[in-house]
Amino acid sequence: MGWSPRAWVLERLDAQLAEPQRQLPPGELWRYRVLLGATNLMMVLNGLYVLGISTYESEERLPQVLAVGVSMAAYGGVMVLARRLPSPTLPSLLLCGALSAGFILGTLPVDMPGVVSHAVGMLIPALAVYLLGPRRGFFFTALLMLYAGLFHQLYHSGFGQVRPLFQNPGIWMSNLVTCLSLLMGWALSWLYGIVREESQEALEGALQTLRESEGKLISVLESTEDVVVALDREGRVVTANQMAKALGQHVYNRTLERGAVLDWMASPGLQELFQRALSGQRQRVEIPLMHEGRSLTLDVTFNPVWEGERVVGATLFSRDITERKAAEARLAELHRSLVDVSRHAGMAEIATGVLHNVGNTLNSVNVSAHLVVDRLRASRAVGLDKAVELLRENASRLGAFLEEDPRGRQFPAYLAALSGQLAQERESVLEELRRLSESVDHIKTVVSMQQEHARFSGVLERVEVPGLLDDAMRLHAVSFERLGIQLRREYSAPTAAVMVDRHKLLQILVNLLSNARHALVESPRPDKQLTLRVEQAGERLRIAVADNGVGIAPEHLQRLFSQGFTTKKDGHGFGLHISALSAEELGGSLQCESEGPGQGATFTLELPLA
Repeated sequence: MGWSPRAWVLERLDAQLAEPQRQLPPGELWRYRVLLGATNLMMVLNGLYVLGISTYESEERLPQVLAVGVSMAAYGGVMVLARRLPSPTLPSLLLCGALSAGFILGTLPVDMPGVVSHAVGMLIPALAVYLLGPRRGFFFTALLMLYAGLFHQLYHSGFGQVRPLFQNPGIWMSNLVTCLSLLMGWALSWLYGIVREESQEALEGALQTLRESEGKLISVLESTEDVVVALDREGRVVTANQMAKALGQHVYNRTLERGAVLDWMASPGLQELFQRALSGQRQRVEIPLMHEGRSLTLDVTFNPVWEGERVVGATLFSRDITERKAAEARLAELHRSLVDVSRHAGMAEIATGVLHNVGNTLNSVNVSAHLVVDRLRASRAVGLDKAVELLRENASRLGAFLEEDPRGRQFPAYLAALSGQLAQERESVLEELRRLSESVDHIKTVVSMQQEHARFSGVLERVEVPGLLDDAMRLHAVSFERLGIQLRREYSAPTAAVMVDRHKLLQILVNLLSNARHALVESPRPDKQLTLRVEQAGERLRIAVADNGVGIAPEHLQRLFSQGFTTKKDGHGFGLHISALSAEELGGSLQCESEGPGQGATFTLELPLA
């Protein structure tokens, strides 16, 4: 760096101070510097003044030489006291007193207009206010005003004996202006001092606040486990917290000092992110890192640092998320396992429903078969065999038998009655066989439908929701009609279709119907009713399963879809939780509404049409 006059002057002034004085606060240190600077300058001026008066007659320059000698002695005392005393007050009093005395003694012998308006006199009030304060400074100002305005003219007029006191009004007016100038100099110095003190207080307050904020910020940065590094526009380190320094030492065997360049900033990907951050965009990336044969994952974020409207750098935040990524992987695996378990549980629930449905139908088949057997056993067909045997016995005289034998005469009427009874038996048996055939067809339909829905899982296909909802009803374990539950279908979109995983949607619907059936079975009200709605709401399809059963308490609504939460005695708490997860996987949502216990509940499944 080149030579600086300011630094050279301050160095010379500080050299005249003791070491404790150089460690004082800035305000006190500057008072010492001004005190010594003014003293040195006045000593130089006194030397020049002595050279200027060397041409005077001895009688004329004696008072001036005396004044210079007194001033030089006082200035020497100021230099000694300033170095030895802990406070600049006493040396300042001595300096201001010496200046005032020198000014008075130097101008008193001169009987010239305007001599009391010398620039040195104007300097004393400003210097006194700065070094001693406004009150002590006013003392020296008042002393000079009294001298300039009155005493100097009184002295040269011989106190009215040599010449009239007010012989020249212009001189008095000039001296009055001098007094006002001295007073104005003191006032301006006082105002400047007030402004300076207030500015200093404001500056100290701002610095204190800044130091406190900086301390809090440093405390926060040092207390976090994240790596925090501030970078300038060239990518050099401005500051780094202890975690960043420890990571640099541990991974790269170097300390991240100010001005250092991060080794992994040389990566093109990170350089691109850093340049984007310098353009004002927040950037975030996860980067892999190998250290001592161990794979690490770092979450790195670049935040731009603004100075007004200009980006002056970026702050790098980094965190080791290796354990979190491993936990996420384990959680994802657990989620997949849970979904698989749920899918198997749903398939088992559907299979159980199929078995119950088939079992109920087999009961009907069994009843119909027993009825057919009982009616065949009690059939009048045995009487027909007896009639045929009787005809065989009288085959040789069949005409006489029918006309003369009492049994033969009753035979036509018997055959007619027997024919009617056999016809009735035939109709009854056919009706039971028809019911038996319908039951067998129902079993075939349920089994084939279950096989159709369970054939694929995880495949997206176009599914007509009303038809799938009806299939879910047929797959259910117990017929709603047999339980006294009135079923209502409100399909405002009867042909609505969505692209979904058929098995997942069926599992959700079966679960909702099962919960609705339980809620209605446990309800004491006689008018049990289940309502199924399918409607289109914009770009989404809304499927609602509403019942007027036992309802749901308000405190349970928030936890209804949580894993493991159930209000059933034999429940496992997986059904609604997995249904909600499956709805999200299908791009939709599952919600529940209930006005409270005994008011029923409505589960609404929304799915995107596209």
